[in-house]
Amino acid sequence: MHSGIFISFEGGEGAGKSTQIRRLAHRLEADGHAVVVTREPGGSPGAEAVRHLLLSGAAEPFGVGMEVLLFAAARNDHVEEIIRPALAAGAVVLCDRFMDSSRVYQGASGGLAPEFVSTVERIAVDSVVPDLTVMFDLDALTGLQRVAARSSEGPDRFERDDIAIHEARRAAYLDIARREPERCRVVDASGDADTVERLVWDAVAPAIGRLGSVAHG
Repeated sequence: MHSGIFISFEGGEGAGKSTQIRRLAHRLEADGHAVVVTREPGGSPGAEAVRHLLLSGAAEPFGVGMEVLLFAAARNDHVEEIIRPALAAGAVVLCDRFMDSSRVYQGASGGLAPEFVSTVERIAVDSVVPDLTVMFDLDALTGLQRVAARSSEGPDRFERDDIAIHEARRAAYLDIARREPERCRVVDASGDADTVERLVWDAVAPAIGRLGSVAHG
């Protein structure tokens, strides 16, 4: 049980999650909410130590099974050190990627059995599941073009996969949203930043309103 609200943001490469999380955080803070912005892989000191190992591709030779276990170890540290305490304190937690990324990247497009991914996920999150997940939907080619335009560094371990894999990930995210409509809201991420910001607010405002009602009830 927690008194805050946990919102995760998911989607393919270049969908604009980080930009929109920053904008939403500023709006919520201006409205008087305590906000914790965090990310995966990473978020806590222990998880950040694993981040470079995963995104650099150093773990790739050991197989997707090893990657999902490393993500799970980082996620559990993140949950226990950052997310759970923030929720207990009544904060709004905005997380750039969470459990759905493992379902999609290591499960649907990585080829791991759903049962294995589900078991690892259950241990990693230890009952801390997003109250709301905003799925940023964008065609893969546009997303990769955005990544190339904004980055002076080369693509990371996952950005350099071929276009078919990226499209499979997009389909997998949409499938999760269809199967879990009570948790997931799909946002069209193809528009400009202001347009997407309005769509994100439409998606999260009811949940934020419920938090306010609980706080003042």
